[in-house]
Parts: sequence; structure tokens; C-alpha cells
Amino acid sequence: MEMALVLPLLLILIFGIIDFGRMLNKQIALTEAARDAARVASFGGDPTARATRIAGDDVAVEVEGTCTGPGRDAEVTVTNDFSFVTPIGLIGGGGFDGEVTLSGTGIVPCQ
Repeated sequence: MEMALVLPLLLILIFGIIDFGRMLNKQIALTEAARDAARVASFGGDPTARATRIAGDDVAVEVEGTCTGPGRDAEVTVTNDFSFVTPIGLIGGGGFDGEVTLSGTGIVPCQ
């Protein structure tokens, strides 16, 4: 009887931890992609190709500023809509539907 009461909560907790790890992994990938794409943009390359190669094809890349000379910065923001697999919306409540927009930003001085 006790197991029937505790098992669903335990499984939601375990899979919630796994889901949080997936989200953290995606956030790290987005930050790395933005930093590397900003470095590529600072040399005049294509930051979108670099960001999608690192973080995947489902990311949106936004480039702020162009490198026309030294003294400026190349700023790249990479965003992605992350969906949880577990029913995290039931736990969080408050209108949380289990989807989060993650973003990473990289700023590198122009070369």
C-alpha cells in the first residue's frame, strides 16, 4: 500500500531530475554556441552556421552589430524553446505549461 502511494511521487522526482539535467545541458550548449558564433562573427564569418553546428538546427540565431572595424563588438544571441518530457507543469502550477525559452549570449570584440 505504501509503495502505491510513494512510487508515483518518486518516479516524478527522478524523471524531473533527469529533465532538469537535459535542460541544463541544452543551456550549456546554447551558451557555448553563442560564444563560438560571436567569435566567428568577430572575424567576419557566418555565425548562424557555427551556432547551428554546435547547438542543433532548431535554434534561432540573432546577430547584433556588424564588424566593420576594431572598437566594435560582435554580439550573438542563440535561443531555443525547450520542452520538458515529464509532467512538470502539474508540479509547478501557476500557468507553467512545461516549456521554457532558453538563450545564450556571446560578445566578442571585432578583430
